[in-house]
Parts: sequence; structure tokens; C-alpha cells
Amino acid sequence: MKELAITLDTEKKQPLYEQIYEALREAILQGRILQGEKLPSTRFEAEYLQVSRSTVELAYDQLVSEGYIHSEPYRGYFACDVRELYNLTDIRTGEMKQKQFRTENQQGTAEAEGLHGETGSSLQKQTSYEIDFSLNELSMDNFPYNGLSKIMKNLLLDHGKQIMSSGSVFGEKNLKETICDYLYHARNVRCTPEQIIIGAGNEYLQLMLIQMLGTSHGVAMESPTYLRAYRTFKNAGLSVREVALDDAGMRVDLLRKTDAGIAYVMPSHQFPLGIVMPMKRRLELLNWAVEEPERYIIEDDYDSEFRYKGKPIPALQGIDRSGRVIYLGTFSKSIASSIRVSYMVLPEHLLERYQECCGFYACTVPNLMQQAICQFMQEGYFEKNLNRMRAIYKSKHDFMLAELKKYSWVREIMGENSGLHLLVEVDTDCSEQDVIEACAEQQIRVYGLSEYYISQNPKREYPILLLGYGGLTEGQIADGLQMIDEVLAELKKYQPISVHKE
Repeated sequence: MKELAITLDTEKKQPLYEQIYEALREAILQGRILQGEKLPSTRFEAEYLQVSRSTVELAYDQLVSEGYIHSEPYRGYFACDVRELYNLTDIRTGEMKQKQFRTENQQGTAEAEGLHGETGSSLQKQTSYEIDFSLNELSMDNFPYNGLSKIMKNLLLDHGKQIMSSGSVFGEKNLKETICDYLYHARNVRCTPEQIIIGAGNEYLQLMLIQMLGTSHGVAMESPTYLRAYRTFKNAGLSVREVALDDAGMRVDLLRKTDAGIAYVMPSHQFPLGIVMPMKRRLELLNWAVEEPERYIIEDDYDSEFRYKGKPIPALQGIDRSGRVIYLGTFSKSIASSIRVSYMVLPEHLLERYQECCGFYACTVPNLMQQAICQFMQEGYFEKNLNRMRAIYKSKHDFMLAELKKYSWVREIMGENSGLHLLVEVDTDCSEQDVIEACAEQQIRVYGLSEYYISQNPKREYPILLLGYGGLTEGQIADGLQMIDEVLAELKKYQPISVHKE
């Protein structure tokens, strides 16, 4: 293929790279670009479209991330086959059916960031560290405290009596309408406000799901995985099936060998490995779900807001045409950890069942908090804060990445370009636990990948550490990595103590 004719509109607010991305995506889905067909080089296409080469590279990178095309070293970019796996016709252009679901009661997490393992020594369980590469901490220095304080004060002064009422058991209508609009534009999630259930944290919503779907369903989970979800399912009596991952996420061939009726996945940013599930694997997963009645996919949209290269990957729910995806999201990363507010998007055909099984529960999120979040979003604070935090975390991500590349003990860096942590394969003869304990002795807290496996922890030649940067300053990141370097030197792998490479 010599060139791709794409009409670009410079008057649009939409960036040019997104226009190129969408044009190529539709061409692949509609079969105008066939499987295996080679795309023009980024240089040639940039000259043809009269745009910068970096603009075309951004579009190609996004298509690679979502699995529509793949790159081959020294050969170029080639189209992948996604059309035969699932019917994607008119997914983006089709109109939503605005069905209104009304009930008699309608009037009336931690978050997917993973529970730290419990396999560490007593040293690792200290409460105070000089440097903690926590996977949970956020940067709150720039949070719009005055804006949120003003909103809550006005709510209490102007609507005090109404605000202090118990409210709807399914969540307040105006908040659900606001979430619905946000999810459609930010994550391509297609739903009506009636499909959204509000709850205090993902674990609460998971427990509601178990009561609604029953415990006869086995649940398949990725391993390594989000351990709070695993323990929630186990404690509720579900049989958990451990399914291995490859570089595209949960292996559907292994999933089919289980008797699971539910698959719990994190396709936009798998925790803890950071894998982004490509389109082909997503479609295979959806095909698995429709092969048998009462099969469902729970999509935990972990860290989807924080992607530093290209635009966010659309949610799996947005391409589900059979009502088999149950979507879970939370405000704990996008606003603050203490905001214990999560939301679940149910397929329409499950709403009546949810009402029958769980409609008598009171909503676990106070009316005041729901109204505050609603206004926080409607008045623009949410979007401004999220954009600000993306920039801050991208800066920290890039800084840590550059610092890590200075050290000779860093064999490989994984999980970059999204999320709030990086995975680092460490060149040492010591075990992962030895490294963790030696760091703890020097008041540095690091986390090992082994902690997040359900049971089958594969043997590795080198340990892998998870290093979070969300709550650290750049100075703390640099100091912490230098301290890890000194710890590894003391473990006799490096003589003398390693220094930064120029």
C-alpha cells in the first residue's frame, strides 16, 4: 500500500492523530484494509497527508496498542485480523436504545490497585519507611481542596434537609446521569443511567454481584491479579479458577478448559503486569462469553485514566453486543483514595434480577458525597484535576524511567506508559524476598511480583520488583533508587557499589 487517503479537518477540536487513528481503525474493521496488508511508512504517510511524522506515529502507536495493527522490525506495520471474531458493525455510530428502567424502589475499591501481599517478613510489615514505593499512594498536593470544600458547604447550606436524607437505594439519579455521560465520552461505555449502581468500593459491588449471580458460577481470574477481588470471591464461597496470562492478557484457550461461568479481567491495564489487552483477545473473550448462557465478564477498568502514550484504550463493555460485560469503575484514583465511591454498569437484562436480589439494601454512599461528586464533575473540577494529575504522573513516570536506565542492575523495565507503577527485573543472584527484606532493613519499602500470584508462582531466574511513584516526589524517587543500588551492592552482586551511568 503506497498511501492512505484520509480527509483531515484542521478546524475540528479533535487532534489530527485521533482523526488518522479513527480512519484507519474503520478501514480495518470494514475490510478496506485486509489482514496482513502493509500500511505506508510513517514518513511516507506524513508527507502524503502534509502532517508531522510524530502525528502519524501517535496514530500508529494507538492502533498497535489496541491490536488493530502490529509492527515487524525493519519491515513496517501490518493490519491484524479482527473482523471474523466478532460483529463490530456500527459499534461507534449506532444509536443507544434509551430504555428507561423504573422500579418501586427507584424513588426511595479497595480499588483495583491490588492488596499488598502478606508473605513479607516482620521487617516488611513495619509502619514507617524512609522511602515507600507504594502502589497505592497518590499525589494530593495539587488537589482542588477549595473547590470541593465550597461545593460541600453550599450543598449543606442550600439543600441540608434533602442532602441528609437516605436517598435512592441504587444511587442518586443526577450522579448516575453524570457518570453515564462521562463513561460514554471517556471510555466508550454505552449505558443508560438506570444501568448504573453506586456503592462504597469495588468489594461491596462484587459482593452484590455474587448474591445476584449465585455461587454456582466458578470465577476465572488472571494470575498474578488483584488480590482483594480474589479474597472477596473466595470468602463469598465462589470457586476461583486461576488462568495464566501471555503478553495479550488472560489466555482464552486456558479459560475454556475451566468450568468458570465468570471471567474477571482488567483489559485496559492489567494489575500488576500492566498488560493492555489487544482487540483480538478482547473479541476472543467476548466469544467465550456468548458460547454458553449465563456466562459473564467482569471488567475492572483499573487505572484506565492514566495512560501516557496515545489516548485511553476504550472499555471492553463498549464493544459488547450481547450484554455479557459487567463494568466496574471507581473514583478512588481519579479523585482521591478516601473517596470510597465505585460504580457498576449492569447489562439491561440483569437489572430486574439485581432489584429482586439486592434492591432492599440501602445505598452505602452518603447522599452528601454523591451530590458533591456530581457537582465536582459538572462544574469542571473533575476534568481539570484529572488532566493535571495525568501531567504530574507522566512527569514522574518519565523521571523514574530515565533514572532506572542509569543503573546496571536493571535488566528490564516493564509496564511503562500507563498506571502508577513500573516493574523492574533485577540483575542479582539473590531471591526476590532477600532483596525486599534487605531494602526493608534500610528503611526502603519495595514490592515483589510474587506476592500477587494466586498459587502458581512461576520460577524466575531474576526477581521482579514493583515500584510505585504516585505518592513520591522526583527527589524521593532518585534517592530511593540510589538506596536500592546500595542495598544490592551490600548483597555482593555488585562490587564496588554501583553508580549512575552517564
